[in-house]
Amino acid sequence: MIVGTTEAAEILNISTARLRVLLISGRVEGAYKTGKMWLMPLFNGKPLIKPGQRGPAPRWRNPRKPAKTIIHVNSQRIRQNQKHNSHQPVITVKKWCDPTPVIGTKAQAPQTGKTNVYGHEVEIPGGCRVVYRPDSPRCGAKVWIETFYNVRVISWQEDGSS
Repeated sequence: MIVGTTEAAEILNISTARLRVLLISGRVEGAYKTGKMWLMPLFNGKPLIKPGQRGPAPRWRNPRKPAKTIIHVNSQRIRQNQKHNSHQPVITVKKWCDPTPVIGTKAQAPQTGKTNVYGHEVEIPGGCRVVYRPDSPRCGAKVWIETFYNVRVISWQEDGSS
């Protein structure tokens, strides 16, 4: 048996507009157009509708960006070292915790959250950028280094030997 769009929409319990969308997209099995009218064969009393394709993959769950590691050179600590003839670490590494052990210090328990690690040298294994912002609200620093890589902080003993 062959039916038109109005009868097929009533059988499928959908609107005629929705049925026309299915017809235009080619999802109604065996449907054909004669002039201005769509005709559909019935299979077991109903028009056969092919399953549709689901849209593109969702993009709202983008992967999380890795945390930035920020490296400061503490000029105030440099002045203190010159004044008191000491060798305190002058480099501050601010990072969200995935702490790599500091060479020359005792191992500490892993921490979570934002940490400051102090040292005399820093090795950056990948790319980095140097940022200058004279009006920056960051703890008074005007120049710092940013990287997405884990850095290695090296700290000397108080007497200056490594």
